[in-house]
Amino acid sequence: MVDITDRVRNKSLHDKIVSAQEAAAFFKPDMNVACSGFTASCYPKAVPMALAERMKKEPFTINLWTGASTGPELDNALAAVKGIKGRLPYQTDTIIRQQINDGTIDYLDLHLSESAQLSRCGYLGKIDVALVEAVAITEEGNIIPSTSLGNTASYVQSADVVIVEINNTQPLELEGMHDVYIPLDPPNRVEIPIRKADDRIGTPFIPCRPDKIKYIVGCDIPDHTRALSPIDENSKKMSAYTLEFLKKEVELGRMPKNLLPLQSGVGNVANAVIAGFVDSDLEDLTVYTEVIQDGMLDLIDSGKLKFASGTAFSPSPEGLARFYKDINKYKKYILIRPEEISNSPEVVHRLGVVAMNTALEVDIYGNVNSTHVTGTKMMNGIGGSGDFARNAYLTIFYTPSVAKNGDISSVVPMCSHIDHTEHDVDIIITEQGLADLRGKAPRERALEIINKCAHPDYKPLLLDYYNRALEATKHAHTPHILEEALSFHERFLKTKSMKK
Repeated sequence: MVDITDRVRNKSLHDKIVSAQEAAAFFKPDMNVACSGFTASCYPKAVPMALAERMKKEPFTINLWTGASTGPELDNALAAVKGIKGRLPYQTDTIIRQQINDGTIDYLDLHLSESAQLSRCGYLGKIDVALVEAVAITEEGNIIPSTSLGNTASYVQSADVVIVEINNTQPLELEGMHDVYIPLDPPNRVEIPIRKADDRIGTPFIPCRPDKIKYIVGCDIPDHTRALSPIDENSKKMSAYTLEFLKKEVELGRMPKNLLPLQSGVGNVANAVIAGFVDSDLEDLTVYTEVIQDGMLDLIDSGKLKFASGTAFSPSPEGLARFYKDINKYKKYILIRPEEISNSPEVVHRLGVVAMNTALEVDIYGNVNSTHVTGTKMMNGIGGSGDFARNAYLTIFYTPSVAKNGDISSVVPMCSHIDHTEHDVDIIITEQGLADLRGKAPRERALEIINKCAHPDYKPLLLDYYNRALEATKHAHTPHILEEALSFHERFLKTKSMKK
């Protein structure tokens, strides 16, 4: 077993240190197992893999709750042995996605800011076990998390028992980077006292009674972080449009010179947009977001970033090595909070966050689909994009103008599934241009989006649809020809085939 006695500072807990196999034997069919983890950060690894091995010999399923997506040693390992019956609130694993779409897994796609409260209030059933990764356990039995918080603090509070994985590949210097605050639930809730991105309002540990800890397991498996693709030309163009637009907002007096706190979604486009700020003349930037990626480290190194608050530090493998090499430098600029605080509608609205997230497709009236391919197949989930989009000072969505090597337009007459309505979307950006939807009625938005954001190959088709819908509905408020709108991808493909 991995020696972790020096990290378990409460010596009375040393007799609870067991192997991953012994801890895995505790789980029973149909248990609700709530795990730490938000992206490939701070998720349990040794116990889930031991549990997966047990499930190979003794098939059964559990319901898996997390903060968001996790790494392969948890999501992938359990899905590969068909060990998951229910999953929430977000995922990105290929096998889980397949099993969601073939009916094997019941998936509950939730706004991330709401998932902890739903679990605390019992709407999802009780939590049988909280399985969490930690850097250390304090003398009092409290838990020091590693690279994310997600829903972990709330799960620990609500669970019947807690199993802690102490990961000795995670440096002890992570201690002090966390701000753990669990809000009261209605009718006792009070305001969350955050007025600046760097405000600390909680504790640097997850409160936990020693008697609640069932087992402690050593782990020496690092976070399986994901590599970022090189920044492509389309992402550079979208980043440039963003910077040009925000500079004009400053000139017009709608934002201060250092902007308002920035929120950026996960992935290559989001990271490219943040990286674009490095070469800008903007300074003293602040970030209030979910996930802190490599681009944030670039902003720190350039002297442009004043502070970043999030719920997870989820860089590339190179970014993680870079962070650990200079952890004492970077940790001064970064604070990790529970996701119901990082994504809190109240705080997002108060701070005036600029929300920047990605879409699968957008329609000509400004509705956004972030989750479903052709309206039926789940991709990943809504994540926190809804938390920010509905409550931000400014809401921006990004998408390349085409998908599938140009065979499909990402700008469509009507989204096949809607996660963010036209009422929540201010700006749409593709590599073709930027559509500012503020203050525009639906017919005005349609022309703005088609002319500014659609790919030249599909612009004539979209304009033809819009003009015929306008005539067919006698200039209705939101002109649509319903029998055509949702089958438009088929027309795209036919037209593309004829051109070839």
